[in-house]
Amino acid sequence: MRAPLLILVLILACCVVVFSGSTVLPANAQQNTSASQSANTNDVEGTVASVGRDTFVVRTDDNQFQLFTYGRAAVRTKALARGARVRVSAGPPDENGTRSANDITVLSAASGGAAGGDKGAQAAPVPEKVRDVESDIKRESRRWRLGVRGGAAFDPELFTFGVQSQMGPIFHPRVLFRPNAEVAFGEVTDLIALNVEAIYRFSPAHRTGEWTPYLGAGPALIFIHQNFQAGRDIDFGNFDYETGFNVLAGVQSRRGTFMELKTSLWSGPAPTLRVIVGYNF
Repeated sequence: MRAPLLILVLILACCVVVFSGSTVLPANAQQNTSASQSANTNDVEGTVASVGRDTFVVRTDDNQFQLFTYGRAAVRTKALARGARVRVSAGPPDENGTRSANDITVLSAASGGAAGGDKGAQAAPVPEKVRDVESDIKRESRRWRLGVRGGAAFDPELFTFGVQSQMGPIFHPRVLFRPNAEVAFGEVTDLIALNVEAIYRFSPAHRTGEWTPYLGAGPALIFIHQNFQAGRDIDFGNFDYETGFNVLAGVQSRRGTFMELKTSLWSGPAPTLRVIVGYNF
C-alpha cells in the first residue's frame, strides 16, 4: 500500500468524524416550538397540513408545524390526507428539525377531502423553511440522479471533469450505485477513466442534516497517454490501458453538492490523489 494512501485514509477518517459529529445550527422546521412540543416529546398530535410520497407536515394545536418522514415501522394509509387529525409517534428531530415517524394514528378523517379539510390548516400556510427542507428530502430520495464533477489530481498533476449517475438504494438503504466517467488533462499526461463505483452513506437520507459523509470503492478502467514532447497530437490509439481499483470518501449535501477525495490502487500511472467537487441534479 502506498504511503499517500495512508495519508488519504487518515484525512478521510478526520472528515467523517468532523461531519458526523459536529453540531450544526438547524434551519429549524419548527417555528418557535413550545415546551409541550420539545425535542424530548415522542408524540405529536395535530392536523395534517400536507402529504407527500416521502414526507408529511402536521400543524399542532398551538399552530406550530412539524415535518415528518416515514420510518420503517410507519404504515401510510389512505386516511392520511390533508385535514385529517393524527397522532404521530416519532424519534428525536435531526439538525433540520425533521423527525422520523414510527407510528401514525389517524384520529379523525379529513372532512370534505383536501379542498374542504381543516380550515385552520388552510388559514396558516406551511412555513417556507419547512417547504425548503421538504423539497431537499424529496430531491435526495430520487432513485436516479444525473450529476457533474470536476477537480484536480496530484502525482501527476491534472485538471479533471466528468459526469456521473447515481442510482439506488441497492441491496441496502444506505448503499448507492454511482458509475462515472472522468477526463483529465495535464502538462504531459492525459487520462480517461470509467469508474464503476458504489458508496455507503453513514446515515440515511431522511435522518441526516445538511451533510452526509460516505465511503466508496469500485473498479476503474483507465486509459492514459503520456507525451514528453512538444505538441498535443493525440488520438485514442495513443492511450495505454490500465485496470485499477478506486477508494474514495466524501460528504454530500441534501441539495446535491458533494466533495470527494479519491485514490486509485494497482494503477501506477493514475493520479495518487484526486480532489473532486460536484453536483447531483
